[in-house]
Amino acid sequence: MKKAELPQLPYPLDALEPHYDARTLELHHGKHHLAYVNSLNAALDKLAAARAAGDFALVKHFEREVAFHGGGHILHSVFWTNLSPDGGGAPAGELADALVRDFGSLTAFDAQMRAATNAVEGSGWGVLAAETGSGRLTILQVEKHQNLLLPGWVPVFVIDVWEHAYYLKYQNRRAEWVDAVMQHLVNWPDVAGRWARAGAARD
Repeated sequence: MKKAELPQLPYPLDALEPHYDARTLELHHGKHHLAYVNSLNAALDKLAAARAAGDFALVKHFEREVAFHGGGHILHSVFWTNLSPDGGGAPAGELADALVRDFGSLTAFDAQMRAATNAVEGSGWGVLAAETGSGRLTILQVEKHQNLLLPGWVPVFVIDVWEHAYYLKYQNRRAEWVDAVMQHLVNWPDVAGRWARAGAARD
């Protein structure tokens, strides 16, 4: 299997100031995300060795490790492009129409996304996910990086609420961090592109 790599940020470290400080972004991307990449690659190597040895107890263990670290790598990779120095505002176009279809209104979507993300138990993510093929949208509370994800649903917009994502600036004020993402940072064109690709199999 191809080794995972840490993606480059699509903006300078200070580009999301004042809503996301450069020091937190530097640690979040260069330390925390990198640790998931390195741990995923190590787990993949150990999983292959366990399979070759026929040690299926270790296979089960390293499959869990791959799920955890792989989920962290994938969700962080989505997260970086979901943010933009020119972010915030309201979604538009076909994505907005889909949100109204599936949540009743943009206001109802916004309220549910904030509430669900704030209510994630422990460490995890608020996730707007699209069903592959249909493009239907739902909101998930994902614990850790892999628990409560639904098979067949693709994350198109994610908010990281592990404390390392926001603690230096917001301390324990998770709701303020979520508000900052929703009001000032979310990159709706990126979300719309991910949603369109998830639903492309509709044709």
